[in-house]
Amino acid sequence: MINWPLRLEKRPEPLAVMRIAAPLIAIAAMLITGYLVFAALGQDPLQALMLFFITPVDSIYGVGELLLKATPLMLCALGLAIGFRANVWNIGAEGQLTLGALCGGGVALFWAPSLGGLGLPAALLAGVLGGMAWAAIPAFLRTRFNTSEILVSLMLVYIAQLALVYLLHGSWRDPDGFNFPQSKAFTEALTLPLLADGQRASIAVLFSLGLAAVSWVFSSRLFAGYRMRVAGQAPAAAAYAGFSERRNIWLALLVSGGGAGLAGICEVLGPIGRLQTSISPGYGFAAIIVAFVGRLHPVGIVLASLLMSLLYLGGESVQLALQLPAAVTGLFQGTLLFYLLAADLFVGYRLRRVLSPGAAR
Repeated sequence: MINWPLRLEKRPEPLAVMRIAAPLIAIAAMLITGYLVFAALGQDPLQALMLFFITPVDSIYGVGELLLKATPLMLCALGLAIGFRANVWNIGAEGQLTLGALCGGGVALFWAPSLGGLGLPAALLAGVLGGMAWAAIPAFLRTRFNTSEILVSLMLVYIAQLALVYLLHGSWRDPDGFNFPQSKAFTEALTLPLLADGQRASIAVLFSLGLAAVSWVFSSRLFAGYRMRVAGQAPAAAAYAGFSERRNIWLALLVSGGGAGLAGICEVLGPIGRLQTSISPGYGFAAIIVAFVGRLHPVGIVLASLLMSLLYLGGESVQLALQLPAAVTGLFQGTLLFYLLAADLFVGYRLRRVLSPGAAR
């Protein structure tokens, strides 16, 4: 039997400094790994990292693209974080984003033109309600039959995507679209205004920042947020205090579904401009990483969303400039999460050197 010189020892209490340092350590480790990977691929690592992290945001247009991709990540992650703090694990934000785009896009195609100035708000509201309705399915099954919201919400992702594909190959397909599986383009009155000239980010950025502020108030100032934090940190104490687990589950899933639905409808009413079979490159799944890199805190999530957005842009940049595969984006995302989980271990544990009997003498 091998006697290791080091062992993990539980700390008397979690190390507060390490909670802040863990994401920074994970980011540094990700950069080192990226350096080594680019070197192994025969590329100049410094040039590749410059292309990945600096070049995409060296112009007003690039900054707009950064905000454009950060917006759906932020909207999804802020809602997910509320549930994660209460140990409610919604893994299906990607499906709720799709249903939000589908419901809001349907309103924009068929009903909003007759509503005049209320058309755009109606489409946005339909997107939020669509995401909430899709999240209500795992909430009902969890509270009624004690099913796993992880599995149910994940399986619903594929149903939502197939429903979108079915409609766009069928009755919702643009008859003048040369047989492409896409809807008609939305009118200018039903598209979100741009944040500024010379870039593509829309006022959805303001929605995401507003949701971050609301999330902070909810989590730190309202009793409902306190109740959900207690349920996540001390379930036995929450049960003893009479806090309703069913209420927490419904609230967590509906809020996260609404945020994801808003992200979906903002995508199709913003940069995409129509419904199509591919709405998201995986924002709903990447938002899980964003939530944990941001330490489930609204300010942290805003910063983590910008970082994750930069990873998307950097992946596209090195694809074009260095002819590298699209998987490089997933590599950086995956290593970031891996190193974060590894660094998080040392929040509650520390390495202790174990002396051998001979060394003790």
